Amino acid sequence: MTNDIGIKIIPAYELLAAYKCGMFPMANEKTGKINWYEPEKRAILPLYGLRISRNLNRRIKHKTYSVTFDKSFREVITNCSKRTTTWISDEIIESYQNLFSLGYVHSVETWKRKKLVGGLYGVSIGGAFFGESMFSVEVDASKVALVKLVEHLNKKNFILVDCQFMTSHLKSLGAIDIPKTEYLTLLSRAINLSTNFN
Repeated sequence: MTNDIGIKIIPAYELLAAYKCGMFPMANEKTGKINWYEPEKRAILPLYGLRISRNLNRRIKHKTYSVTFDKSFREVITNCSKRTTTWISDEIIESYQNLFSLGYVHSVETWKRKKLVGGLYGVSIGGAFFGESMFSVEVDASKVALVKLVEHLNKKNFILVDCQFMTSHLKSLGAIDIPKTEYLTLLSRAINLSTNFN
């Protein structure tokens, strides 16, 4: 399947079915080939376990940044792809742009004086949010976006924030690893909840 500018995209039904089964795609940086992953250990962020440092809390209280939802998805995912090594290929960008237009993908944007300085995006199904990537060009800008996301998800009664693979950055924010079997049980509960992101 290709979009209007001729870039191959993963069909929406295929992406959604994969997430519901506990899988997610990443592109090989060298070949562009899409590979599907289902880790034996899954990183999740407990919705009431987010760790907020003093400096981060200060920035939030002082309103150093402003935060919006779903205002600049394309800019967010494009910035997330601008790394030395990246799994976010053109095919991934266009595939998630398609899901965004269908209401399944959401972005959180962090602004400083009307300039986009950080953000994140992910997939939302039922009471599950699957975090895909984040970026920051100012101190704590992506973390502020994450704090606001978690606040929003708690208000909407979500029960799962999937972080995919554990990193030191995620661990410092309170993320934990759980076995695949435990994750799949939680996933099944989450995607069947009658809640939504908006």
